[in-house]
Amino acid sequence: MPLFDTHAHLDQTEFDADRPVVIERAHAAGVATIVAIGVTADSSAAVLRLAGEHASLEPSIYAAVGIHPNYCAEAAPGDWDRVVEMAREPRVVALGETGLDRYRDHAPLALQQDYFGRHLRLSQERDLPFIVHTRESQAEVLAMLHEARKRGLLRGVMHSFTGDAAAAAECVELGMYISFAGMVTFKKSDDLRSVAATVPADRILVETDSPYLSPHPLRGKRNEPANVALTAECLAKVRGVSVEDFAILTTANARRLFRLEG
Repeated sequence: MPLFDTHAHLDQTEFDADRPVVIERAHAAGVATIVAIGVTADSSAAVLRLAGEHASLEPSIYAAVGIHPNYCAEAAPGDWDRVVEMAREPRVVALGETGLDRYRDHAPLALQQDYFGRHLRLSQERDLPFIVHTRESQAEVLAMLHEARKRGLLRGVMHSFTGDAAAAAECVELGMYISFAGMVTFKKSDDLRSVAATVPADRILVETDSPYLSPHPLRGKRNEPANVALTAECLAKVRGVSVEDFAILTTANARRLFRLEG
């Protein structure tokens, strides 16, 4: 049962004490592939190093490089150029985490939009998928995706999706994949589970967003890639398929998105 965790912050300090053990637990749980996500230039360099160290190990780890909206105000001169350069590396399979966040609001919206736009343009220039963070900014994110779509095709993922079915359908129409994290397993997430049931089979993904958003019944504890199995189990039940078939489906979708087929 090959599982693919499309979004894990493996470089973060929460894993400093036991990172190798966490990765081994993921392997034991059936996780074949993990995309480690950068949020700053330094974080992107860290996940790229981790991906390089696991180039011939199991699970396979790949990197996404970018500057998160909550950190773009802290970006130093030259940080974006570092991301652009790292995006050339063979273990880099995506750009981001990018997007907009009007909940934490750590950076002016205009600056967040500037950095989101940079990721979108680089994605289209390099044919690399992008990973979108959206928090209390659905309308603004969709507006920028529509504008980018006028320039060319979009290839990306709405990470840790919490929007409604109409927004999910709009994103799919734009060319996006929809990824669900641990929140879909929470007892009060009936609406989100209903949304997950509507996503086309070829566009649904699963993730942990480790170390955040641990799925039920581990809510409140540190999350880790092994726990993607719990979210996959929940989604499979919602969609009326076996866990094995759902794991095969979402892994195939992720490999197609990140161009890891073959």
